[in-house]
Amino acid sequence: MDTLAVILEAPERLALRSLEMKPVEASDVLVDIAWSGISTGTEKLLFTGRMPPFPGLGYPLVPGYESVGRIIDAGPDATGRIGDWVFVPGANCYTDARGLFGGTARRVIVPSARALPIPEHLGEAGVLCALAATALHAIKGGFARREALPDLIIGHGVLGRLLARLTMALGGTAPTVWETSPARRAGATGYTVIDPAADERRDYHAIYDASGDASLIDDLIMRLAKGGEIVLAGFYSDRVSFAFPAAFMREAHFRIAAEWQPGDLAETRALIECGRLDLKGLVTNRRPAGEALDAYPQAFSDPDCLKMVLDWSEC
Repeated sequence: MDTLAVILEAPERLALRSLEMKPVEASDVLVDIAWSGISTGTEKLLFTGRMPPFPGLGYPLVPGYESVGRIIDAGPDATGRIGDWVFVPGANCYTDARGLFGGTARRVIVPSARALPIPEHLGEAGVLCALAATALHAIKGGFARREALPDLIIGHGVLGRLLARLTMALGGTAPTVWETSPARRAGATGYTVIDPAADERRDYHAIYDASGDASLIDDLIMRLAKGGEIVLAGFYSDRVSFAFPAAFMREAHFRIAAEWQPGDLAETRALIECGRLDLKGLVTNRRPAGEALDAYPQAFSDPDCLKMVLDWSEC
């Protein structure tokens, strides 16, 4: 069985072509993808060739870990049912390309446990479920479950906006958000977005960095209250380091937030369904999947593009 997929043949070499898929196993499902999102974090690093060494990394690869669609076939032992609307956090179903992420294709085969039911009415915004669950995972403290709601968030991209919205959805005080781009300071609801240069505060208790810019860490330490925490919620291509004396004087805590877990997605889905978390306004750009070779560079270079979604309906 073949599928049409976006393929990163090498850094900055994209293609859209047919790939052969592995057979459907007993516990697998076949998903007809409706929309897939483009990540401006990890996928941009893959596109530019700046991704640090990572298990499973190599080219050619199919990108994508933000896809939604409908189950159209299922193995006899699959838990998903034909007709279910699901979120797919990537796939590794190709015979001649790596599936480190693997979700940006017309159809994918995944273990049924990785086809996660979500409300169909979310439409294209369903691609944001993974990023929202990642934000919640960061706030909840990951496996340590050390919850500390942010009072300062660095970056007003999609992850920063989700962190701010979740903070308030969980009952926290509206956080301050730093954003250096004037164009990206718009779109805040219930919280304040400011230029970092205008902020004189130096007693933040929980600073969440959603920028992925390792050069900011020394400045963030200077903004901490004693015993405060910095959460590294982005993905960093450069080596992370900091000057020790300032961190020592503040008895600073550092925490790394990795990817979401199934329980995070279930809790995120519950927050969406009860109306406490709103995903509106985060998908800003849409292009047919047939225009993927132009969509990726636009997503990575256009400052007005928060989230680019590929529409597979005409492929």
